[in-house]
Amino acid sequence: MQVPRSPTDVSGTPDERGIAARPDAAGTGGARTADSPPALEPVRRRHDSHGDADIDPADPQAFIAAVLTAFSDTGALSRVVDGYEPRDGQARMAAAMAAVLEDGGTLLAEAGTGTGKTLAYLIPAILSGHRVLVSTGTKNLQEQIFFKDLPALRAALGVSFTATLMKGRSNYLCLHRWETYRDGVEGNTAAGGRLIETGDRVMLPIIGQWLRTTTTGDRAELRDLPEDLALWKDVAAEADTCLGTDCPRHAECFVTLMRQRAAESDVVIVNHHLLCADASVRQSAYGEVIPSSPTLVVDEAHQLEDVATQYFGVSFSSYKVDDLLTDVHRVLAAAGGDAAAAQGIHRAAGRVSDHSRAFFTALTLARAAHPGGSDGRARYTADAMAGHAEEGLMLAGALEGLEAVLALSARAGAAEGARPGSRDAAARGTADANDPADPGMTSAARRAGELHKDLRFLLRADDAAYVYYLENRGRGLFLRASPIDVSRVLREALFDRYRTVALTSATLSVDGSFDYVKGRLGIRAADELRLPSEFDYTRQALLYLPRRMPPPKSPLFAQAAARETIELLRRSRGRAFVLFTSYAMLRAVLPFVQSAIPYPILVQGTAPRSTLIDQFRGTPNAVLLATSSFWQGVDVVGEALSCVIVDRLPFASPGDPVTAARIDAIGAGGGRPFDDYQVPLAILALQQGLGRLLRHRSDRGVLAILDPRLKTMGYGRRFLASLPPAPVTHDLDAVSRFFI
Repeated sequence: MQVPRSPTDVSGTPDERGIAARPDAAGTGGARTADSPPALEPVRRRHDSHGDADIDPADPQAFIAAVLTAFSDTGALSRVVDGYEPRDGQARMAAAMAAVLEDGGTLLAEAGTGTGKTLAYLIPAILSGHRVLVSTGTKNLQEQIFFKDLPALRAALGVSFTATLMKGRSNYLCLHRWETYRDGVEGNTAAGGRLIETGDRVMLPIIGQWLRTTTTGDRAELRDLPEDLALWKDVAAEADTCLGTDCPRHAECFVTLMRQRAAESDVVIVNHHLLCADASVRQSAYGEVIPSSPTLVVDEAHQLEDVATQYFGVSFSSYKVDDLLTDVHRVLAAAGGDAAAAQGIHRAAGRVSDHSRAFFTALTLARAAHPGGSDGRARYTADAMAGHAEEGLMLAGALEGLEAVLALSARAGAAEGARPGSRDAAARGTADANDPADPGMTSAARRAGELHKDLRFLLRADDAAYVYYLENRGRGLFLRASPIDVSRVLREALFDRYRTVALTSATLSVDGSFDYVKGRLGIRAADELRLPSEFDYTRQALLYLPRRMPPPKSPLFAQAAARETIELLRRSRGRAFVLFTSYAMLRAVLPFVQSAIPYPILVQGTAPRSTLIDQFRGTPNAVLLATSSFWQGVDVVGEALSCVIVDRLPFASPGDPVTAARIDAIGAGGGRPFDDYQVPLAILALQQGLGRLLRHRSDRGVLAILDPRLKTMGYGRRFLASLPPAPVTHDLDAVSRFFI
């Protein structure tokens, strides 16, 4: 079991590459408002005598010149990158980044694959001497930057800087919850016996041993910890269960320590999930963890709208209710105290449990009778929910009642603890009448209050800014409300808080323009830069489009897609991703492929995503069949991936509630939903999927798109214009010759 270095240590070697939100929780945090971004402090560039960073703080041109020098053939990068060759696109992006750092404002930079965009924004940010917050779309890129890029730049630039990698709170262990859980199990209390599973007992001593040495509390250090371990949810540092400064382990809390390290760091690396989660709870007492910064860099910015939609919404589920009740019983078991008060809480919790079961059973039966929707999600209105309003309001009332008895018990416990002669007062050596209420009870009361308010909001379903829907996930059912348009909330709760914002990705523009992404993300004015890929697609790639294919909605399409896929896999000798737009099509094609090719076949859903990627990399001639989650954020360098096959143009399903609501909103505003939203969104998704193929200048491979609409529909021209400039063929023999 490996334990990585501390997050503030940027000298390590390359490693392997959850916060609830409310609609009114997009606060600005502290005294700073959305209209007053962090002031730019005096430049404090640090340098060693051997570096390239000897910069006059009063000379902006000297700063930009120093940045460009780092990218020259004799500059800083040439000292740490074997075979370094200057790239014009990388230098242009670095210069644009340096300029926006000096002047403030927003930069939109589309940097094609192979540009080296990560170093193009990191070097100017580091040399600027001001703290920079970098947000990535994936943890993999987070770790690449932290464990690989930053140590290399520290050595190359001769600049002293500190860095911290921050993940979502649920990645870290909560010491207080851990001790409560462990003591309940070891003491064999009723609560502990109910909450522990037999298999988890094996992990308890492993986690206990790890806690003796870890400095971060990051579960990623526990390499053998199963991803779906139920125990972790009971001990994770979730915002919902955080006691804040009232926690007895607050000073040693891993989240507190992470936050302190970040507040003292020059470079802070987060991901979009934490970025949006943090922005959505800045009015919460215990939610905010990311320190203020004058500069924000959003890498993989094409993912930001989807992540923001998730975190600026509202959700309610039986899981949330069950988690609350579990923690209530745990707090009662640990607290002891007044038996009558405990019985009152148990009765209130029982009423919540009963009404929750009745409400969700009724919803589940109604959902089964009217399945509808897309991918387990079905839109609802206030009228549609009216038939379940009574059960829902009874559950909301029960939660409100639980909130009241918990708050009363917490205050009574505080009064008892403050009474002279009491056990708690004796332990503290004082009898302060202003002692705070029991933090566990107070936290549970707060959560019960938030849940009943969220449920009432979801039952009313009357805010036109949100789309309301039911979602089946596993064995659970969720009520959700998602913002239809996140542009305003992103601008006010996120972008306006920074002096400088840079958004970059390999896929940001559509039809040669940034208008689509600017509209979706609420960006009013920006410097714009489009850089082509550094790869030679005319030599490295071949685009295959079948001569004849039935329409995607035809019952003959699946068999035709299977036939083309098999022929391509035979010619590529496996070594391929086959990317589908739906599980249904994957399942339809899979049996044909399994029976026709001799190569190892990996299928999404048979193992965790990271495991499948590792297996693909390590298995010669492997073929991976997958859907949307593999269309981006996956890097396989070399011959292991030599063919990417896409079954259909990746249009978002119009049956999806969020997509449907956005289509309706654009139409109501006088726009053209298909041309203005659905096609651009699909173009960016297709570019991401095809971008899996070439990740290095030495890579070669075939791109194949089986959808005939590229040639038969007028909008196909927009897709074709967005594709890499690879030679096009309709001949399978040409594919065979490519692989000779």
